[in-house]
Amino acid sequence: MENSAVARSWFGSLLIVSSAVAYSSAGFFTRLIDLDAPTLLFWRGIYAGLFMLACIAMSYRGKTIAVIRGMGLHEIAFASLSALATVCYVEALRLTTVAEVMAIGATSPFVSGGLAWLAVGEKPDWKVAGASLVALGGVEVMVGPGALGGHAAGTLLAFAMTCAIAGMLVIVRAKKSTSMLPASCVSAFLSALVVWPLTSAAIPTGMAMLHLALFGVVQFGLGLILMTRGARLVTALRCSLLNRLQTVLGPTWVWLAFGEMPPPSVLLGGAIVLTSTIAAALVTDRQSRAELVPVPRRSQDTLTPSLS
Repeated sequence: MENSAVARSWFGSLLIVSSAVAYSSAGFFTRLIDLDAPTLLFWRGIYAGLFMLACIAMSYRGKTIAVIRGMGLHEIAFASLSALATVCYVEALRLTTVAEVMAIGATSPFVSGGLAWLAVGEKPDWKVAGASLVALGGVEVMVGPGALGGHAAGTLLAFAMTCAIAGMLVIVRAKKSTSMLPASCVSAFLSALVVWPLTSAAIPTGMAMLHLALFGVVQFGLGLILMTRGARLVTALRCSLLNRLQTVLGPTWVWLAFGEMPPPSVLLGGAIVLTSTIAAALVTDRQSRAELVPVPRRSQDTLTPSLS
């Protein structure tokens, strides 16, 4: 039983890291596609929603519509929080600096861990909490001492985004036997609907549309599926910490693809974040092993149904 729990923890951690890799491609795609932010997010949501809808159709076949219509309150709340996080992220970037949004987002492990403790009684792993604190320090090094000097409204929106993501993770932890794929699909279309009034009237064509499709499928669709699948197998605190890898990987892809060399502070802070997340992934004490509950086999998951 203990070996099985440890295996699930490692598999869940691998899925979360893979999710962070997918999410971290956002900077690459936003540099690649020359469109305004609302239009980018609109088409990203459309293509991500279509991708996840195809995954649902492959998994549930003729019951696709019934599965979506049969979503319960938890799934509806998850979809709403996901769309809210997207909108808050966009508006926060409009009102304050990217550095401030990154700095506030780095507090997500503590928000997720605290909310999971209050909502579902998930006791925090203090070693992982310590690693999260080190990672927070690394992000502060990356963004600089003046990061928290932006507009108050932007700060509140960035914190709302962080809380919304924490709420999503807690819902996944509370409903481990329920696939959040239908809710993820709805959230993608909902996020596109919310930013639709702000999009440009012209429809992208050619390579721009292809890049938008890749943006939606790889960065949003695959990233969200991997995150929700992995969050069922690890604690909310560990999930949030491992997701901080996207803070390090994002500038790396832009550097490799476009030659934008990060400043020394970003390299140093990134090394601190990377070291802390690797250390946390290697730490699994007896308490955290006992808390890992196997997911029932009857749960249907599009990516790895045999492991559900």
